[in-house]
Amino acid sequence: MSNEQSLTAVPGHGDSVIAGAGRGPAAWQRAAAVLRRAAGTLLPWLVPIILLLLWQIAASAGWLSTRVAPSPAAVLEAGWTLVQTGELFRHLWASFVRALTGFLIGGIIGLAFGLLNGGFGIFERLFDTSIQMIRNVPHLAMIPLVILWFGIDEGGKLFLVALGTLFPIYLNTFHGIRSVDAGLVEMGRSYGLSNWQLFRQVILPGAMPSILVGVRYALGFMWLTLIVAETISATSGIGYMAMTAREFMQTDIVVLAILLYAVLGKLADTAARWLERRLLRWNTGFLSA
Repeated sequence: MSNEQSLTAVPGHGDSVIAGAGRGPAAWQRAAAVLRRAAGTLLPWLVPIILLLLWQIAASAGWLSTRVAPSPAAVLEAGWTLVQTGELFRHLWASFVRALTGFLIGGIIGLAFGLLNGGFGIFERLFDTSIQMIRNVPHLAMIPLVILWFGIDEGGKLFLVALGTLFPIYLNTFHGIRSVDAGLVEMGRSYGLSNWQLFRQVILPGAMPSILVGVRYALGFMWLTLIVAETISATSGIGYMAMTAREFMQTDIVVLAILLYAVLGKLADTAARWLERRLLRWNTGFLSA
């Protein structure tokens, strides 16, 4: 009986050993997958981190003048001081509201003209030349007129931001509509789709990749234009904060404003890429990008 018990106990123990061995490779695979995801998340930030480290080393060693380029630690300290006083959040919120409002206004107008001019030749002949002429006028050259038209209130700032975001969305929407495969349109007609159904189910999805590229470009122009807009007698905003710091030779705050624009631009681009993944789940090319 004891021999039988020992024989039956051995297979049970052996099973646990085999099961443990089987779990080993799976655990390694899960760990490797976690490491790959972590590396994929950290890799885009590797170059900025290295540059910041080199910048800090150069500033600490005295190779860079603090009047020209204060160290990242000094910039961080200046930012923390502004956080404690609440001033930084006030300027961030003012810039965010201006940027988002101008983007929505310009984006809606650009999308509407892109759809009209891309879908109907008569509208292209009527509006496209005027749009292209306005597109090539520098924003800085328009500041005197903008002040005359809108004064020094928020209207002029929103106008400039809307103007800067209008054209990328217009151009890419126009290109997207014109690039839709004519064969797909004919197929939709053969299935008896109405004009609205054809637009909603064939033309708009076909143009959506190009439209979203325009959105990403527009988000970049949004922050660039905001810098110009906040030079018009502003009393709040990141641009105003930088200009005030320049008057008092506070280089650390000027550099902080530049870094804030860079981070906000990156966050806006990340939001645009998330929107691409949501709206283009059917497009394997965008999902794998």
